[in-house]
Amino acid sequence: MEIRTTIQDSCTVGAKKDRATNFAPRTKTEMEKAYALCAEVTRQHSKTFYFSTAFLPRDKRRAIRAFYAFCRTTDDIVDTPRGAIIDLNDWRQSSRRPLSQQTHPILMAWSETRDQYQVPQQFVEELIDGCEMDLSINRYETFDQLARYCYCVASTVGLISSCIIGMQDSQPGAFERATLQAIDLGIALQLTNILRDIGEDLGRGRIYLPQEDLQRFNYTEDDLRNQVLDQRFKALMRFEMDRADALYDRSLPGLAHLKTDGRLAVGAAAILYRGILGKIHLHDYDVFQHRAHLTQSEKVQRLPGILMHVRKLKS
Repeated sequence: MEIRTTIQDSCTVGAKKDRATNFAPRTKTEMEKAYALCAEVTRQHSKTFYFSTAFLPRDKRRAIRAFYAFCRTTDDIVDTPRGAIIDLNDWRQSSRRPLSQQTHPILMAWSETRDQYQVPQQFVEELIDGCEMDLSINRYETFDQLARYCYCVASTVGLISSCIIGMQDSQPGAFERATLQAIDLGIALQLTNILRDIGEDLGRGRIYLPQEDLQRFNYTEDDLRNQVLDQRFKALMRFEMDRADALYDRSLPGLAHLKTDGRLAVGAAAILYRGILGKIHLHDYDVFQHRAHLTQSEKVQRLPGILMHVRKLKS
């Protein structure tokens, strides 16, 4: 997958474009309510993300949660039974409008965040493209095809988050490396999500595991629907989990490219989410009857190790 635009270049392009437009401010009360709703959406739908973003400074924390609420709502349009292409297109068009034209509280908070942090529209469009893929695609023949989906729905999240958190000035080539590492981290996180939610996605008629991998381990879609938890399935899961682990290993050094006030939050989100893989292993790969997750106490217990990892990073 070729991604020519770096985080540095794309944020700069976004800045030049956004400076040309003036947005009418909303009242402070309106915006506070909008951001409060986004924080609540984040808390309800992703306890790990809500926990991790608590380590950000206030302005960046509420911006990241506004972004999460935008992503969550976009995804819900696709996943709800009434979801249809026209609904997603309406949401896409609305998301492009300036703050002065927004009435939906989540789009109010997102519009202000997008403009304040000069988020490139390219990444936003690709994110929505990824959600749109779920309306028409429910199988992936190869991992390369799945990786493209993961890039759209997850790597773009990392690229946009990097614009909000901010990047450190560094040596030549650093931003290119940071871009690739952000992409890898997004794919790792989405693959983790896919492995955790195999049973849930099956109920929606979606099988994200690449068909080539099912064939590699002689495991069929009927086996999946019948929840056959044998050595073939466990070998398949280990194969996918090793793939995710390799992506985490390759991407986590990229935290060093972020501004220091955002490293702990992103590091905690990534490392805690990676912990889901360990929970899948502890459940003996039974993702049909058990939804792998870390408890609040487990997250807190892992914090010292995460903090130590972040402090060792070299810019």
